[in-house]
This record gives sequence, C-alpha cells and structure tokens, in this order.
Amino acid sequence: MSRILLVDDDPTFRCWLNEALVAQGHQVICASNGLEGLNLISDFCPDVIMLDLLMPVMSGIEMLEGKNCLTPVIVFSSKDCEKDRIRSYELGADDYLCKPFSIKELNVRLQALERRLYRKTATPESLTSPQILLDELGQSLLIGSSVVCLTQTEFKLFKYLFERKGQVVTKQELQKSILQRDLGRYDRNLDMHISNTRRKIAKNLDSRNVINTVRGQGYSFCF
Repeated sequence: MSRILLVDDDPTFRCWLNEALVAQGHQVICASNGLEGLNLISDFCPDVIMLDLLMPVMSGIEMLEGKNCLTPVIVFSSKDCEKDRIRSYELGADDYLCKPFSIKELNVRLQALERRLYRKTATPESLTSPQILLDELGQSLLIGSSVVCLTQTEFKLFKYLFERKGQVVTKQELQKSILQRDLGRYDRNLDMHISNTRRKIAKNLDSRNVINTVRGQGYSFCF
C-alpha cells in the first residue's frame, strides 16, 4: 500500500482514478492543480505523486520545477509529446503515461516503481543504525515502525547531527554547512529549522530529546 498524492484538474478522471487506487488498498489525497499539490506534499508526505501535465493555475511542469522533495513522480498527459516526456524526465519524473490508460497498466508501473525504490533504499548508501534508518531518497526517518517526513533542509540538518552523534556542533558550523551562509547576530532561521524538526519527531515518536541544545555552544544528537 502506498500514500499517493493525485494531482489532476479533471474531476471525472480524478474521481475515477481515486476510487480505483483506494480499491487497490492505497491511501489517496487529491489536488486539482500544481499549486494545491505543492501545498499538500509536506503535510501528507506521499510515497508517490501522480501528476497531470496540463492544468490551470500551475501546470505539472511547474510543479515538478517547484517541488522541494525527492518523492517519485508518475506523470500523466493527454499528449504523446516527446518534448514533454524529455522535460518531465529532466525535472525528475520517474515514469510517463499517456491518457487514456488502464488501471492494470498503472498498477504494473506503480509496482515496478516501488521495487526500484526498495532496491535504492536498501543499498549501502542508506545510513543505518540499530534504531534509526535515514531514507535519503524520501527525505524521511524510519525509527521502529514510525516514519517522520522532513523537508530537504530539515533532513540535511538531522543527517549532519546524526553523523556526529555525541559531538556538540556549533550553530556557526551548522549554518555554514547546511544553510550555506554565515550566522548573523539576529538570524533565527537555523533555530526555526531545528524547532520544526524536533516538533515533527516529537509528534510521531513522542521523543523530544533527540536533538539537544547545548547552551552557549550549539546542538548535539542523542538517541
């Protein structure tokens, strides 16, 4: 079962595909344009995005350009256009389907995509410990059976601290390494990202002390 974000402006097609996917056991949330889709990514944390190219307000291409995550994408289009296919793949799409298509074909492609994702996340590049798995492809944490979805910046911060567990990392080092700029006297951007990461972990794991504040020095990872 996958968490699927379905983005399509055609209400009839959207309803049909939503019902078919739910019948297959997937959890689905829908958006009618790219802007709505972008706003749903961080809250819903989808495993897969299914995205139509031709939409008002924000097109599928614009959503691919604007998304700030590595969630795999299956693109739909009513046009069999080489230029659109190439541009979609260049922007990170994993598959491209021309409408109309059958649910059977979509399921086969979805299963193939999930198998590829499983192989990627099972490689040595995944950072593991007996208690924590960092999924770099999905920018999420797996602790036990709980999944915590993070933004790109939050994931980079957590990974940086995780790799230096037991060490105190100064705010200046984190700011320079992750946010790519010097820490200003009144700059609270780093604190905001740390706070948001803690909140998400606490919400999912009821564990508020994974990232500790060391007064006057910085932060340390402790689990």
